[in-house]
Amino acid sequence: MQLLQTRLTDYLEKLVIERNPYYSSAGHLFAREYIRSHFARFGEVITHEFEVNGNQHQNLILHIPANSQQLGGKRRSPIIIGAHYDTVAGCVGADDNASGLSVLLELAAHLSANPINYPVQLIAFDMEEFGLCGSAAYAHKLKSEGQRLRLMISLEMLGYCDRTPYSQQYPRGLDRFYPNTGDFIALIGSIPTIPELLHFQRHMKPSVACEWLPAGWRGLAIPDTRRSDHAPFWDEGYKALMITDTANMRNPHYHKSSDRLETLDLEFLAHVCHGLILGLAKL
Repeated sequence: MQLLQTRLTDYLEKLVIERNPYYSSAGHLFAREYIRSHFARFGEVITHEFEVNGNQHQNLILHIPANSQQLGGKRRSPIIIGAHYDTVAGCVGADDNASGLSVLLELAAHLSANPINYPVQLIAFDMEEFGLCGSAAYAHKLKSEGQRLRLMISLEMLGYCDRTPYSQQYPRGLDRFYPNTGDFIALIGSIPTIPELLHFQRHMKPSVACEWLPAGWRGLAIPDTRRSDHAPFWDEGYKALMITDTANMRNPHYHKSSDRLETLDLEFLAHVCHGLILGLAKL
């Protein structure tokens, strides 16, 4: 676990810089190209371009084949695992979302060496902070092409943990059903993903405390559950879920200049990453 934590820290030390595409374009470009160079160690990196307000932006995609020995000649629909690399202005985004990106980069190395029973697309999405633009463009592209998916997983803020009682907040009414201490990782999905939510909770829980929430069919009844790159996949009819530390429901540094590396619990982040790897291996 210590080696995993060290690797995640190495990624974070590169990525915890201002990455706003308009106000910190140099940092945004550096982060994008750092992700591209890391992905390129494990295969061809596909660039998916999309336009926002007349400007071109890029999602970066690494395809990892399935474990051919387990397929028996069958073709299986891919799993998408994504994390966004842009930040709000004036924020280095350690938790939001360098923490998710660090796990995405670790998955590139691990899954390339240890393929699972499904092909995987690892995607670094751009322009999440500007209305989920990158993921919306890609989800729409897949739908228009008739592409099937096994599952989409959004990695959205994974590194903040607060073991103080009453450190965890919730949308109205949910506090009756969930812990008041912010020391768990949350799995949030739509009704069709309940089997996957239960699967990941079961396999992640030995590594990190887990809670899961079925947020209706598209999360419309609980708008806070739609605030990441899984939501456009819900809207296109795909099975998708988000893994998150619950953002501002726990982290007081959300969208602030204080969202820095020293505020993260790196041991917690490593356990989240390890648990996700175990869950993916058993799908």
